Amino acid sequence: MDSDDFASMHIDGRSRILGLDIGDRRIGVAVSDSFGWTAQGVTVIDRENRNWLQELDEIVEHYQIKEMVVGLPRNMNGTIGPRGKLCRELADQLKKRYDCPVHLWDERLSTVAAERTLIDADLSRRKRKKVIDQMAAIWILQGFLDGMRRQSK
Repeated sequence: MDSDDFASMHIDGRSRILGLDIGDRRIGVAVSDSFGWTAQGVTVIDRENRNWLQELDEIVEHYQIKEMVVGLPRNMNGTIGPRGKLCRELADQLKKRYDCPVHLWDERLSTVAAERTLIDADLSRRKRKKVIDQMAAIWILQGFLDGMRRQSK
């Protein structure tokens, strides 16, 4: 299966895949391009804002999201701790709310990789703090997209 087949399998040319990095206070948001090849950062949603689900609704509608990827934090030994359980629960809620497939993707070290990328880009600590969750969502979604392409070969 070539990359065009992969894209048509997951994306109809208009809809996109949403990637989420779920934290205690913030959710990093990324979307795929319309071909399902690359991930781009969109925003960071403040979970302490009681309207955070409405923000997510608007993003889902705007980008015509048909599929989602939620980062699943695992311990280094592969087990799932309390944060991982929280992400699984939220993934189940999203699946019901949006009636679309929601995939869990191992996000071990995604935040570390995102931080290194931002440090290499010479961003100040203050600026890194504002975008780290969004960058982690990009890493999660791009990992999923790359993994799906590898599986389809």
